[in-house]
Amino acid sequence: MKALLFIALIIATNSWAQTKHLTIEEAVSKQRTTLGPKRLKHLQWIKDTDQFIYAAADGAERFVIGNADSKKNEDWLTLLALNEKLREQQLDTLKTLPALKWLNSNQATFTVADNDVVITKSNLALHTVQNPKLPTDAANMDVATNKNTAYTLANNLYINIGYEKVAVTADSNKHIVNGQSVHRNEFGIHKGTFWSSTGRYLAYYRMDETMVTDYPIIDFTKQPAQANLIKYPMAGAKSHEVTLHVFDVQQRKSWAIKTTGDAEQYLTNISWSPDEKTIYIAIVNRDQNVMQLNAYDVTSGNFVKTLFEEKSDKYVQPKHTMLFVTGNDKQFVWQSERDGFNHLYLYDIDGKLKKQLTKGPFVVTDVLGFDKKGEKIFFISTETGALNRDLYSYHLKANRKLKLTDANGTHRITMNDNYTYFIDDFTSTVSPREILVSDAEKGNKTQYLLIAPNPLKDYYTTPVKLFTIKAADGTDLHCRQFNPIPFDSTKKYPVIVYQYNGPNVQLIFNSWNGGGDYWFQYMADNGYVVFSVDGRGSANRGLAFEQATFRQLGTIELQDQMAGVAYLKSLPYVDANRMGIYGWSYGGFMTTYMMLQNPDVFKAAVAGGPVIDWSFYEVMYTERYMDTPQNNKAGYDANNLTKQVDKLKGHLMLIHGTSDDVVVWQHSINFVKACVDAGKQVDYFMYPGHLHNVTGKDRPHLFQKITDYFNQHLK
Repeated sequence: MKALLFIALIIATNSWAQTKHLTIEEAVSKQRTTLGPKRLKHLQWIKDTDQFIYAAADGAERFVIGNADSKKNEDWLTLLALNEKLREQQLDTLKTLPALKWLNSNQATFTVADNDVVITKSNLALHTVQNPKLPTDAANMDVATNKNTAYTLANNLYINIGYEKVAVTADSNKHIVNGQSVHRNEFGIHKGTFWSSTGRYLAYYRMDETMVTDYPIIDFTKQPAQANLIKYPMAGAKSHEVTLHVFDVQQRKSWAIKTTGDAEQYLTNISWSPDEKTIYIAIVNRDQNVMQLNAYDVTSGNFVKTLFEEKSDKYVQPKHTMLFVTGNDKQFVWQSERDGFNHLYLYDIDGKLKKQLTKGPFVVTDVLGFDKKGEKIFFISTETGALNRDLYSYHLKANRKLKLTDANGTHRITMNDNYTYFIDDFTSTVSPREILVSDAEKGNKTQYLLIAPNPLKDYYTTPVKLFTIKAADGTDLHCRQFNPIPFDSTKKYPVIVYQYNGPNVQLIFNSWNGGGDYWFQYMADNGYVVFSVDGRGSANRGLAFEQATFRQLGTIELQDQMAGVAYLKSLPYVDANRMGIYGWSYGGFMTTYMMLQNPDVFKAAVAGGPVIDWSFYEVMYTERYMDTPQNNKAGYDANNLTKQVDKLKGHLMLIHGTSDDVVVWQHSINFVKACVDAGKQVDYFMYPGHLHNVTGKDRPHLFQKITDYFNQHLK
């Protein structure tokens, strides 16, 4: 805690020295680089040891190796010395220290041009390794423990077995896709291949999209413009069909896992048994209200048994694979929201519940793994508050939970392979970053590696304020507020409400700048109150909080955002006649919806990539929260914003990327057409070639556009 007080003192004592004003370019493009909190580059644990390595924090190009137990940190290798060794090997030199990947406790590899170089820690010897090169257009690389590499080319799957390229699939129809992520990355899915423990087998998804309707994404760089057809399954329409297959590397053959049921069901959270004999699939029906955790025999593909089933009158949403207890192939941990909060449950492989490991009105947000003995599981949770993240251990036999972090804020944890120590990357509203090493037994700190100074100490900034207000039903809602710079409570200021308020997203954290972008500081410096509230429907507050919006997206969220408006109007320094609102994606939907439902509240609004009509959004996400258009016509009609344009009064600007394949461009186009038909004026701006958000070099342009719009109508 002394370090926290030290940081707070630095911030306080340097506030008088603020002489610079953030620019749009700095606020948008430099908040995670030169103006972000200082970090330790290349910080990582050395494999299978209690040692860690990082690039020196003083700007010198050298690696430092630290010892968690002895607290002894020593210089290991300078860039100058490394380049001299590279010259001796007749290899290209480097301009900066390379990223290392540790192969074992004494050897790491890095890349120089097209060469893979291995460096030995003990004597600094270098040698090159001739690895088989992948095709330049290879994607979705996945490396097994035996170094075989799976990858995709177009819609087919391949494996490099040593220097041999082996074709796993050979589908000629480009709409049959192998080895790639499926179900549009819902249910925690982020890849399409799954190696068994030794690399003997590779499980992979096969997705048949031939039955899904084509959707055109227009490429305006061509003459004439060209329609690139993608498969986009809209709510209530025909969806793709997914199967799981296994490839035997030794026998060079594949077979299907024999799942049964609706062809449009979801195959999620693929897990291998440690002995490679069983593969597990969490199967979710298309209605998304039943999940079965099924076991299948690997060699035959036959169904073995259902370990257990979870049902809901709303929806189930499994996001995490089974985690087998280290050294115990008969037990695993499963994450579930069955009691209202995401918690850990210990099962045996017969599907018998042994015990619930965590319990209470908080959420387990991440599981880091087991120690080498399989006695303790380490996890992150919100037990000290939804805005915080803390590390805990749970001893399976002793039934003992222990909190291993103490400072109030957000702890990002990296544990060593032995689970004896952890690196804690800590931040809070008063601490830009502290990096320290602690033991995993009791959480005792062994050393501080970095206490980052305030990166904005030379700039005019305002302290972020975190607090709660009440929803209509009495639920606490977390809020974040930035007041104008300088602030005079006797004056009246315009307001910008930034919101998202959709599933699986949390905006507000006890972290640097409250988890917000520097653009909020920029707008405060330009005389605005900037406010956000995480209303019901948003993440990490439990199932009842999230599912309050079921089948009526927008309704409850609007109530909670209006509770925020009521709070703002109660402030004597807020000008209720100059209120603006801004959001993107789900936030764009909510922004547009609030302008229509509360036409006299907001004078100006910017809606980026907005969902306008949920029947035009994808099957997996929409049907979970809204059911189908066929079963919930009233719900879909109630928040079809094209049918509400007659209520529009204030200034509304829609922004959309023309190549958006998530919330397709058609949403905004249909809304603009409805406004024209209704004789309503609406502003519109598009970003040619951009996908669902505006990134890269054009992002400052986007925020200049948003800023100018609010300045025009609110100042």
